[in-house]
Amino acid sequence: MPASIRPSACPGLLRIVPALDGGICRIKLPGGVLRSAQARAIAEAARHGASGVLELTNRSNLQIRGVLPGQESALIDALLSAGLGPRVAAADDVRNLLLSPAAGLDPHMRMDVRPLAGQLLDLLQDTPALHALSAKFALQLDGGEALAMREHPHDLWLAAEDEQHLLLGLAGCPGDAPVARVEASQALELVRQLLLLFLELATPEQSRMRQLLAQIPANELLQRLQARLDFALQPAPASWQPAATVERAPAGIYPQAQAGLCMVAAGARLGRLHAEQLTTLAELSERHGDGELRLTPWQGLLLGNVAEARARELPAELDQLGLLTQADEPLLGLVACTGSAACARGLADSKQHALHLAELLRASHARPQVHLSACPRSCASARVQPYTLLASTPDHYQLYQRTPETPGFGRLLAPAMTIDEAGAWFARQHPAGTPDA
Repeated sequence: MPASIRPSACPGLLRIVPALDGGICRIKLPGGVLRSAQARAIAEAARHGASGVLELTNRSNLQIRGVLPGQESALIDALLSAGLGPRVAAADDVRNLLLSPAAGLDPHMRMDVRPLAGQLLDLLQDTPALHALSAKFALQLDGGEALAMREHPHDLWLAAEDEQHLLLGLAGCPGDAPVARVEASQALELVRQLLLLFLELATPEQSRMRQLLAQIPANELLQRLQARLDFALQPAPASWQPAATVERAPAGIYPQAQAGLCMVAAGARLGRLHAEQLTTLAELSERHGDGELRLTPWQGLLLGNVAEARARELPAELDQLGLLTQADEPLLGLVACTGSAACARGLADSKQHALHLAELLRASHARPQVHLSACPRSCASARVQPYTLLASTPDHYQLYQRTPETPGFGRLLAPAMTIDEAGAWFARQHPAGTPDA
């Protein structure tokens, strides 16, 4: 491992961390976009140097699981040769910028944020001082797309108000309301100065924006930020509301802003693919789309620029490949961590339990959104789902329901239930067609 790669429990491309099923290598994808040639390179590396199992993460990145002992260097070299790593080794951890998978394509977007996203990623990579940010410190750039995840707790976010203006938000502010407004042309310098200010003010224990704002009021932070800027921060509009977004993981065909084209979204079964599936997806992206796979924060993928005239062919091929393209598929509403089969912290085999729960929901026609977590760390879901099943023994879970007034997973509904009991509970509470509470 190069000396410039700092110790961390978080995997990266250059830092492979151990798990019960082998090493984990996390590949951070700019804007969640994976070109077809890169997809083939990942699949090849996963087949030869690992188990062939791939995971799609909740921040639109990709992980190779089961990296074999002695294969770490060869695998890393193969990924770097495919252009999947950072320009500067020390920058690998901080390339944390989430976009909508439909950025630049979604007909509902208020702004095409892709050019700014490229500038922000360059800023993170090319500014040595910013390499000191935590590997978990994350930014979000919201162009107003309908196919977007807005419930992630990002440390800093920018949301398009219209084609020319962006609103700034900070994790930890009441109601997650924006705190300032800037011209789009000022956004890059705003982020630069805000990140440098954060690093100046934060103690080693304050690795996240929310922790800093617990000690320094947001208005004081903004005053200090304003002193570093040569343009005025405008007040955020009090009546602003974020753009509407999908409530469930997207699947199927969606309209595109560009005439004659559409987008096709699909889910991976509990966020996992095998190398052979990724190789076929690369071929499908070239045959039906633009040669790009866009990973989604719902642990799925999207293919854009698909000709409307042939759009029906692609979902059928994705179905045959084992992906999820039907909106009523219960697995699209389930998120599960690796579980005890591959994680030493896991109390239960959450992946297998999620598959069993999906069978029960398929039979009852209930479609709740549920997170199965094998321990309290909640690795698989950055946002709090409407329901959480938290393992308490290898066969039992605590059931929680998200409520506005209760932090964390929410209100405890049941202290211990099996997956069969959970399936029966959801069938009673969510008859076919009823939404999540």
